[in-house]
Amino acid sequence: MSENLLTVAYIVASAFFILSLSGLSNPETSRRGNIYGIIGMSIAFLATAFLSPNVSNYGLLLAVIIPGVIIGAILASRVAMTSMPELVAILHSFVGAAAVLVGIGSYLQHPTFPTTAEKTIHDIEIFVGVFIGAITFTGSVVAFGKLRALISSASLMIPGRHLLNLAMLLACIFLGYQFVTADHTNGLQPLLIMTAIASVLGIHLVAAIGGGDMPVVVSMLNSYSGWAAAAAGFMLSNDLLIVTGALVGSSGAILSAIMCKAMNRSIFSVIMGGFGTTSGTAPASGELPEGEVTPISIEETVHLLTEARHVIIVPGYGMAVAQAQHAVAEITKILRAKGVTVRFGIHPVAGRLPGHMNVLLAEAKVPYDIVLEMDELNRDFPTTDVALVIGANDTVNPAALDDPNSPIAGMPVLEVWKAQFSIVMKRGMASGYAGVENPLFFKENNRMLFGDAKKNVDAILAQLIENKGRNGD
Repeated sequence: MSENLLTVAYIVASAFFILSLSGLSNPETSRRGNIYGIIGMSIAFLATAFLSPNVSNYGLLLAVIIPGVIIGAILASRVAMTSMPELVAILHSFVGAAAVLVGIGSYLQHPTFPTTAEKTIHDIEIFVGVFIGAITFTGSVVAFGKLRALISSASLMIPGRHLLNLAMLLACIFLGYQFVTADHTNGLQPLLIMTAIASVLGIHLVAAIGGGDMPVVVSMLNSYSGWAAAAAGFMLSNDLLIVTGALVGSSGAILSAIMCKAMNRSIFSVIMGGFGTTSGTAPASGELPEGEVTPISIEETVHLLTEARHVIIVPGYGMAVAQAQHAVAEITKILRAKGVTVRFGIHPVAGRLPGHMNVLLAEAKVPYDIVLEMDELNRDFPTTDVALVIGANDTVNPAALDDPNSPIAGMPVLEVWKAQFSIVMKRGMASGYAGVENPLFFKENNRMLFGDAKKNVDAILAQLIENKGRNGD
């Protein structure tokens, strides 16, 4: 009876997970999607704990779960929205590590099988699960280090790195053959050696990718973690874990493909760690942009914004770091009240995580209908009076379209320089996260508002409020 109830509970949980993914596909339904996900996971957890015949030692289970819940709740509550990419990356590493431990533990149980074919299939499930899990674990740790600035964001370009990756992959395949054909007394050694090689492969794959491409890496690691979970489901004969892992893995792969298209990258090159910047500070052509920078004051910025009819705001990671989104939302509200058409342009890889900017703007209560994707807005820049860039750099870099030698050549960008005026908020003239200089700063119709984004945005808001009170609006 309990097994029948467990099956029904798993089907219901799977339905909630599917509804969760459906809800998360739209900002207006994302909150509902999160709630569906929480309900589905709660059902899955409770059903596994109380209905599964394989769970009996509740004392040990609670001793592990309760500290994990407390630690997770405390750490998650302290993570700022700006640090969410790092949190996601490190959580992916936990999934990878769990897949490795489950695989090794499943092998050490020495289960008996009625036929050799069933044993071979089970061994392949273990080997593949441990392989994907090891790559996910170490790759996610490296991604966390880059996002957290604990290690350099520049790509690690080892001579012959593709041959090195291929050699490690072939070695793992050979070890897989040894593992599958060995008996239970000799299979552990090739499994552990493969785990070590796959761990090194995960480090090398992600280290070879430049910091500007981290959003795609995080998305791909999300897919890896899903497939690792699915492999663990096969090892444990847990249908729900298989379904959940497949959902996460496939959705992560689809998102990665979308991100790669947005960056003009090949998804195969992402998997093989074959793309990234070739230099940390300058375009590959070796030529730096030329011209003069035109600074602008707060008063002049306010004047341009209030006199404009159409304004497009392009947020970037700098806005997230400065936590300026709430003030930006207030500026938007005041300008719209004055009859100015204000919209937000979001690049698919803005920030350090897919959808990062959308979440920040939703948190600040910016209306969903004025937050648009890059493809929806690029055609409107020529008729836009002011394009206000807050903390974005690589996603508004014209070198992506004009310089075939640029490390970001071919990457679609928000063409803010086509507006009558573009205003860029930056602390200084440093290159972006991808380490590529930006010719936008030197264009005749561009203005640079230097300083901390939060202070400048607050100053603009204060000036707008003062002008509003003075005019009696």
